[in-house]
Amino acid sequence: MSGTSEGPAPTADLIRPAVTERHIDTPPRTTTTSASSSSTGAASTGAAFAAAPLAMAVVDREGLVVTANETLGTLLGTGADALAGKAAADLVDLSSDPRAWHAYREVLRGRQARLRCTRRLRHPDGRSLWVQVTVSPLPEEERAVLLSVADISAGRELQARLRHLQMHDPVTRLPNRTLFFERLSATLEAEAYEESGTGRIGLCYLDLDGFKAVNDTLGHRIGDRLLAAVAERLTRCAEEAGYARPSAPLVARLGGDEFALLVEDSTGTDQLADLAESVLKALQAPFDLSGQRLSVSASIGVVERHAAGTTATGLMQAADTTLYWAKADGKSRWTLFDPERNAHRMTRQALSSGLRPAIEHDEFVLEYQPLVGMEDGRLRGVEALVRWNHPQFGMLTPNRFIGLAEEDGSIVQLGRWVLATACRQARRWQLEHPDAPPLFVSVNVAVRQVWDSDLVTDVAEILAETGLAPHLLQLELTESAVMGSAGRPLQALQALSDMGVHIAIDDFGTGYSNLAYLSRLPVSVLKLDGSFVRGFQYETSEKHDGSDARPNPADEVVVEAMIQLAHRLGLTVTAECVETSAQASRLRGIGCDTGQGWLYSRPVAPDRISELLRTPARRSRSEPI
Repeated sequence: MSGTSEGPAPTADLIRPAVTERHIDTPPRTTTTSASSSSTGAASTGAAFAAAPLAMAVVDREGLVVTANETLGTLLGTGADALAGKAAADLVDLSSDPRAWHAYREVLRGRQARLRCTRRLRHPDGRSLWVQVTVSPLPEEERAVLLSVADISAGRELQARLRHLQMHDPVTRLPNRTLFFERLSATLEAEAYEESGTGRIGLCYLDLDGFKAVNDTLGHRIGDRLLAAVAERLTRCAEEAGYARPSAPLVARLGGDEFALLVEDSTGTDQLADLAESVLKALQAPFDLSGQRLSVSASIGVVERHAAGTTATGLMQAADTTLYWAKADGKSRWTLFDPERNAHRMTRQALSSGLRPAIEHDEFVLEYQPLVGMEDGRLRGVEALVRWNHPQFGMLTPNRFIGLAEEDGSIVQLGRWVLATACRQARRWQLEHPDAPPLFVSVNVAVRQVWDSDLVTDVAEILAETGLAPHLLQLELTESAVMGSAGRPLQALQALSDMGVHIAIDDFGTGYSNLAYLSRLPVSVLKLDGSFVRGFQYETSEKHDGSDARPNPADEVVVEAMIQLAHRLGLTVTAECVETSAQASRLRGIGCDTGQGWLYSRPVAPDRISELLRTPARRSRSEPI
C-alpha cells in the first residue's frame, strides 16, 4: 500500500495531553485484578478488537504493528496477520508529511494525546482511498497506541462531485466564474510564477456579438445550445494552443455570453494574438442547431503582461476595457490592450466624474472673443467661451469636456452657469462704459439644454436678474441641431425670438443645409463655418512660403451666394476663423457683416474687453484689436 500526502494535519486535531508527561520506560503499575478476571477480559477484548467494523491496529512504542484486525487487512488489501511487525507509519503514509510524522512520534512517546489526519492511499488494485487516520494512546501499562483507519472515500467523492457542480457552468460544462477567479488568483501568487515558467500571464476576454437577438427571437433553449456549441469550439482552440506546451489555456464561461481563455506562463503578445485569431476563425463557421443555421461573431479583448504586480481585479478591468474597444471599433475583431489609450480613457472618466463638482467649486471661467463689424472695424459683440481650470489637468478648452457634459446631462447645469455669467458680464460692461455702444454677448447652447431644461424660463429669469436687454443676448446652436428642430425645440426657439433674443446658427454649411426649412426658422444670424473662408486667406496664388496656394474660385462663389441668400431672408452673416487681412478684405467685398477670428483677437479675459471699450476709435476696419 502506497500513499500520498494531502497536507499538514489540521491544528484542531493535534490535542495536547491533560495529564503530566510520563517517561516511556516507566514500569507498569501493579493491578489488583485476579488472573482469571484478566484472562477473561483480555479474551473478550481481543474478540471485540478482531470483529470491530472499524479498521484498527495496536502499535508498539517503536511504531511497529503488534496486531491488526481483519477490517484493517481488508481495507489495505492484505491479510491481518501480514501486517504484524510492519511500520504503521508506512501503511498509512504518515512519514511523507513532516507535520503528521512529528505529531505521530509525539504520540508514540506519550507527549501528545492524539493524532488525527486525512491521507490518500493507493490500494493494491489501483484505486485511491481517502482515509481518516487516528492514533491514540492505550493505557500506560500496554506501552502501545491504537491506530484506527476510517474509509472516507465516499464522502470525499461526494464533496468532489458537489464542488464540480458548484464550480462548473451547467450549460457549457466549462469552469464558471468562481473557478476561473480561483485559478486566476492562484496563478498570480508569487510562488506560482517565481519558481518556474515565463512569469507572464495572458487573457482573451470575449463576448458574442448579437447573442441577445438569438435568445429573443429563437428562445433560451436554442440560445443555450448555441453557448454549448461555442464552448466546444473554444475548448478545441485551447487544446490546439496547448499542444507542445506545458498546459492548455483554461476556458471558462464568466456569465451570459462572456467567455475567457486564461493563458498561464504566456510567451508574449504574439501567442495571445494567435489564440484570438484562432477563436475568431473557429466561430466563423455557421452553427447547425435543431434545424436552425446560425452565424455568430465575437469581440475579444486581449491582455498580456508580467504576472508580478498584476492583480486579478486589475487584469479583468483591463480586459473589460479592451473588449469595449473591440466592440466600439466595429465588433468581430480582437483588440490588444493599449496603455496610452487606457490612460486617455481614464482621463476622460476622471473629467466626466468631476464635471458636476467642478461647477459647484467654481472651476469654470469664461473668456470672450470679439465679434467685429467688417465694414467699420468696430467691436459689436463677443462670444462667451467656457474654460475648465482643472486642478489636475490645467486649463481645458471646450472640446475636452463639452461632449462629456452632453453625455451625462451636466451640460444643463453648466450651460445655465455660462448663460448667467455671460449676461452678468455683458451688463457690467454696459454699466462701466455708458458712452460706448452696448455689446451683445453670444452664448453656445447645446440641443440637450433645450430638451432637458426649460430654456425659455431660464433665459427670462437670467435677463431679469442681470438687467440685460434681450436684444443684447445671442444664442448659438449648431446647424444640425437647429435644422432638425421640431416640436418642443422649435417652440422654445420661437419663444426666445419673440422675447427679443437673437438666434444664430453656428458652423453653418456643415450640416443639413436645408435652405427651404431655414426660411421658416426664427433665426437672425448665420455663422459661416471656418472651412469656407480658408480659401480666402491669400490675395495672390502664392502663399508666403512660396508654395502654390491656388484657392478654389468656387469657395468665393459659394460664400457669396450664401451671404446674398441670408440677406434676402433678413439675416446677418458672421464669418468664423478670419485670420488674415486678405480674408477680411475679400469677405467684406462680398458683403459679410461680421468677422470673428485671430486677426481681431484670440479669446481674452473680461478685463481685455474693457480695455477695448475704452479705446474704440484707434482701430481701422481690418486692424487686429
